[in-house]
Amino acid sequence: MNLVSQKFFLVVASAALLLAGCTKKPSRPDPQATVLGPQGGLGGLGSGGLTDAGFGNPDAPGLLERDAGFNEMGQNREALAAQTVYFDFDKSDIKASERPKLQAAKEYLDQNPSYRLLLEGHTDWRGTAEYNLGLGDRRANAAKRYLQSIGVAPDRLEFLSKGSLESSKNADAATMAQERRVNLIVVNPAGGTVATIPL
Repeated sequence: MNLVSQKFFLVVASAALLLAGCTKKPSRPDPQATVLGPQGGLGGLGSGGLTDAGFGNPDAPGLLERDAGFNEMGQNREALAAQTVYFDFDKSDIKASERPKLQAAKEYLDQNPSYRLLLEGHTDWRGTAEYNLGLGDRRANAAKRYLQSIGVAPDRLEFLSKGSLESSKNADAATMAQERRVNLIVVNPAGGTVATIPL
């Protein structure tokens, strides 16, 4: 086989592999079966510590474990619900009006050094599922980059795209405006159990 034939064979083989890889559509992960963090899960396993309404007061009397709004996965969706970051249609940049919400999230993390944030990107129903997953990812990643730029350590931030998974099809403009968002979910690494992930 001469040099030209070998190069032609390599080009054809590479193109075939590339095309074979492009035909498969990505599947959406089950958000309940995702694993967070570089430690391969929700950090130290076991029972969570006592907290005072999510503000990390281990000496608060009369509180039981997970009473601060943390679910069995060690997530608290309510603590920073008022700080949800909203986006314009088909945009992923953080608007100036939304930046104080991320500053408030940073201050919350400063007060709770053992907690982390899960940044959950969402879109409205318009667009393909694949495009919306990508847009939700860009939105969550933009929030992560902004938080890092104001001093939040990268290892305290995770992000996940739900795309249009939870959006309402054919929704009105007001509903769609509420669906274009990044939710800020507080994660207590010591307060949950790891979900099993099917292989």
